[in-house]
Amino acid sequence: MAVLPVRFTKTRRDRLAQVLWVLNWISVVTGIILFSLGIFLKVEINKRQDLMAEGHLQSLPNMLIAVGLIACAINFLGGKICYDCVDTNKFLRWKLVMLPYIICTFFFTLSVFVGALMCYGMRGQLEESLSLGLQEAMRYYKDTDTPGRCFLKRTVDLLQIQFQCCGNDGYKDWFQIQWISNRYLDMSQKKVVDCCNVNSPRPCIQYQITNNSAHFNYDHQKEELNLWMRGCRHALLHYYTNIMHSIGLTVLIIWLFELSVLTGVRYLQTSLENMLRQGDPESDSDGWLLENSFVETARSNFNIIKHLSKFNQVNTANNGDPNIDKPSPAHYGPDNVPPNPHQIDG
Repeated sequence: MAVLPVRFTKTRRDRLAQVLWVLNWISVVTGIILFSLGIFLKVEINKRQDLMAEGHLQSLPNMLIAVGLIACAINFLGGKICYDCVDTNKFLRWKLVMLPYIICTFFFTLSVFVGALMCYGMRGQLEESLSLGLQEAMRYYKDTDTPGRCFLKRTVDLLQIQFQCCGNDGYKDWFQIQWISNRYLDMSQKKVVDCCNVNSPRPCIQYQITNNSAHFNYDHQKEELNLWMRGCRHALLHYYTNIMHSIGLTVLIIWLFELSVLTGVRYLQTSLENMLRQGDPESDSDGWLLENSFVETARSNFNIIKHLSKFNQVNTANNGDPNIDKPSPAHYGPDNVPPNPHQIDG
């Protein structure tokens, strides 16, 4: 029994083909959107790549870029096919192409769905990369005279100013490392990098933060410090998580749209093939998603794979020799002439 069968008249088939032609061109635009989102995410990651540990964060933007390009190509071809399907004679040229096209489009839509899931599932990997990357950046903060590291001080300072954060998990992270160059180091003072809250009503306290007697009317354990309390890892994680969730929602909507287009193309293909079996271009025909039920289709595909594996095993056992079962030709001496049976009897 067919899955979700629908009856199509000649007018409905033509209208479906025209609608799918328009939807495929819209899908080309969605492919451009996927490509643009991948480029945008790649640029955002590269902007702060010095604050991240080496990992596989580039896999998501690279996948979105590739899927976007494939979407443009597949849907451009789909638009051409659907446009020609209005004419029965032109459909005959695409008859053998449509089923492989639908299979390829199915796996493409599956990759779009995987991309959407990756946008929601990379938080843990992103958090680990930021934690390790910020630790390395803070460790080399003082190396302003070392080639390859001299830019880290400016990078970390701008990060703390722009995101209103301090340290990795908080301002106390700066107490655990030597972030001042030995040329300017004063061990008598405990000072943090400039993480001052510009909205604080009192002057910024950066020196001797834990020494209550060093400041007037000050208790560091009770008073809310005029430093940014949020760690930069949490700030960046929140920033990139919002970007990825927004991209993930967009990709999920595009996936639903692509899935609806794929469903329409499948109905168009099956209804046109059933029309050809009837031999009348004006006749009504049925279209469906699957000709048999899901269980029967899975069993049929499993049997096909099983027969192919058996055929491959036979070829492997015969070492791939197509003449293994053929008898060897007889040799009758240097002249290769069979003997006369009467001479043998005599």
